Amino acid sequence: MLLSAFERYLKLMQKSPKELLEVIREITDLSLLTDVISSHIQTKLNKKIELLLESDVKERIAKLLVLLESEVELIDLEKAIRNRVKVQMDKNQREYYLNEQAKAIQKELEEIDDTKSDFGQLESKIKACKMPKLIEKKCLNELDKLKKMPPMSSEATVLRNYIENMVDYPWSISSKTNHDIQSAKDILIASHYGLKSVKKRIIEYLAVQERTQKPTGSILCLVGPPGVGKTSIGKSIAKAVDRKYIRMALGGVRDEAEIRGHRRTYIGAMPGKIVQNITKAKVNNPLFLLDEIDKMGMDHRGDPASAMLEVLDPEQNHTFNDHYMEVDIDLSQVMFIATANTLDIPGPLLDRMEIIRIPGYTESEKLAVAKKYLLPRNISRNGLKRSEINI
Repeated sequence: MLLSAFERYLKLMQKSPKELLEVIREITDLSLLTDVISSHIQTKLNKKIELLLESDVKERIAKLLVLLESEVELIDLEKAIRNRVKVQMDKNQREYYLNEQAKAIQKELEEIDDTKSDFGQLESKIKACKMPKLIEKKCLNELDKLKKMPPMSSEATVLRNYIENMVDYPWSISSKTNHDIQSAKDILIASHYGLKSVKKRIIEYLAVQERTQKPTGSILCLVGPPGVGKTSIGKSIAKAVDRKYIRMALGGVRDEAEIRGHRRTYIGAMPGKIVQNITKAKVNNPLFLLDEIDKMGMDHRGDPASAMLEVLDPEQNHTFNDHYMEVDIDLSQVMFIATANTLDIPGPLLDRMEIIRIPGYTESEKLAVAKKYLLPRNISRNGLKRSEINI
């Protein structure tokens, strides 16, 4: 009975060397047997001492059996607890793993749905913006390429930006313009003092446009010293004809890409300022003021004046080609007006424009401008009353 209890103990402890069991089975002296068995039990020292101090062999065997049984029960309990903990850990790990897998799958499905939704929205926008058929076909082809690309690749980002720029351009959106010549005349008179010959020529220019129902062949170029009101006249013309007003400052422009845009192969490529400004205006027939056209220069990056020639020439601007857009853009509905301080403008560009000189004001005219325009405007701007002003 003692041997079987010890064998069970060794088995649970996973320590059952054959040599030890064979040696123990050969022992006939019960006192020696209890001493050998107790020496191989992993228990507290005081319990082993208690066994050694017991002189009665029968009592020692009884105590040893109790000790073995208690150790076996303790080992069984520890093993059961370990198994239970292991099962719980396995269950928790399995649940965690499955939850993480489910989250990953859900995320992938959402990304696929979002991507499909984005593609669907882009396709709807392409078809809704009523661009020319050839351009629409090109955009749809580019969209097909985008669908086959990895969503996070740099090429996909470039292509998506291109399609969005194409969709944002107002291919078929025009604003309703004002053809009332008398109204235009009243606006010019109310906004600027004097300049009778200038106003007369502008009214004639607008009258021709009203009769032909399209922009005339020549481009007005307002030439005069700084501060005579060239830019504000351009703004007043836009108000008179009820067109969206766009101003593009050309001072210091030396890069042709500012006008024509960058090719898509370049990092950070974007359309030229002509296309960008028309896109911001959201109509394809704004009044586009090219301010200080005489300040354009040229260097190793190209000649912006040559690019501007294609913009202003009525024979060419209905097929203006922006390097980024890579399609022909019709600028014939845009009303271009230029300003310059001097006539230091390249000859071919100058030939496309009709020069209207705006002379400087005389002292009496300056006084009249101050009384009629500047002073009332500043009084109103500063929230004052006429009675509070003393000059």
